Amino acid sequence: MGLWGGRFTGKTDELMGRFNDSISFDHRLYAADIQGSIAYAGALAQVGIVSAEERDQMVTGLRQVLAEFDAGSFQFQPGDEDIHTAVERRLAELIGPAAGKLHTGRSRNDQVATDLRLHLMACAEDLQDAVISLQAAILDQAEAHLDLLMPGYTHLQPAQPLLFSHWLLSHFWKLQRDRDRLAGAMRRTSVLPLGAGALAGNPFGIDRSALAESLGFATVAENSIDAVNDRDYVVEFLAWASLLQVHLSSLAEDLILWSSREFGYVQLDDAYATGSSLMPQKKNPDSLELMRGKSGRMTGHLVSLLITLKGLPAAYNKDLQEDKEALFDAIDTLAIELPVAAGVIRTLKVNGARMAAALDDAMLATDLADYLVRKGVPFRQSHQLVGHAVVRAEQLAVTLQELDLTEYQSIHPVFDSDLYQVFDFQRSVASRAGQGGTAPEAVRAQIARARALLAGRQKLEQK
Repeated sequence: MGLWGGRFTGKTDELMGRFNDSISFDHRLYAADIQGSIAYAGALAQVGIVSAEERDQMVTGLRQVLAEFDAGSFQFQPGDEDIHTAVERRLAELIGPAAGKLHTGRSRNDQVATDLRLHLMACAEDLQDAVISLQAAILDQAEAHLDLLMPGYTHLQPAQPLLFSHWLLSHFWKLQRDRDRLAGAMRRTSVLPLGAGALAGNPFGIDRSALAESLGFATVAENSIDAVNDRDYVVEFLAWASLLQVHLSSLAEDLILWSSREFGYVQLDDAYATGSSLMPQKKNPDSLELMRGKSGRMTGHLVSLLITLKGLPAAYNKDLQEDKEALFDAIDTLAIELPVAAGVIRTLKVNGARMAAALDDAMLATDLADYLVRKGVPFRQSHQLVGHAVVRAEQLAVTLQELDLTEYQSIHPVFDSDLYQVFDFQRSVASRAGQGGTAPEAVRAQIARARALLAGRQKLEQK
């Protein structure tokens, strides 16, 4: 019956114990739990609840417990309901009765909230680094293929010519927004719950601001009820993770299509592909398919926690234990997936010849309409006239460039022989030179801005 057994005379049912215990998954909070306990021991000493000698005993013992966890030698016992119980039980074995003073004025409600925030803040730094590595891989590939032309698509139909690097950079900016969102989420995570007690606050006058500073929190929770009940930061992280996962899925989907024989624009390195147990010729983009497939589970974690929180009354309820497995799985998934995504991009082989072969005159139909605009024809009329030219070329089984000038002039007399200058893919791309466009000079400027953003990276809690 652990830390709360004095009220009870009977034993906990074995199945109830298994149902209730969280040690199987919250053991990963050990470093945060010990970090918080060391800081709390100092706070208790400052207000005279424990002596300086007792504080030092606690700190020494807690550091030994941490060393055991780090070395993989910590031995869990049947009564270790959760990570807090396990750490305190082992501390008592090491230093004796003084360990019993550590929990004075503290509840597992504010303790676990503190642990979870500390753990998430540490993991978020690693995930931000992983996002940055993926962005860097994107930039390297964009620079390596700066002048490579490819068809651009809308509705998965050929649309206009683009630079391959321009398409690739579109994913950089999605990831940049993900970084910005993570920084904002971590600002709101960096709020100290410790000192809230079970729900009513701490009666011993501990200095919560000093506690926050010692643990690296930016501020202190203003309301003790909200401090133990709040899981907004977990929801926000899962929302962030879900949107990041959607962005990874979008990147994966394009590459899955483009690595198919029908497109042949790119080829995955063997390190990030698999074969078939039956068909010897197959090279499957399983890394990308898993990136696409993880979206369902990641979004499910977010929805699951939102539903859990929806009906909860005030303060702490055991339902909140459901926050951890979803959070931990999201962290674990991204910790592997983001480096895999970076590896896919970094080793990607790009087939410029196949991309160039897929370009056709119809993709310059908009340029032809712009040609008419420059001759004074309103765009809506120009759009319609070029549409007529497209239909006529199809009827004659020729390309727009092969369509005779007399055919064009029968559609509108403003067409002249200089219209054929439009049929130049490089010229089309170069004409879109405004900021954010696909012209080489615009893409170079885009890369320079992206590089500057990566070079100016700051720690999340400093943003």
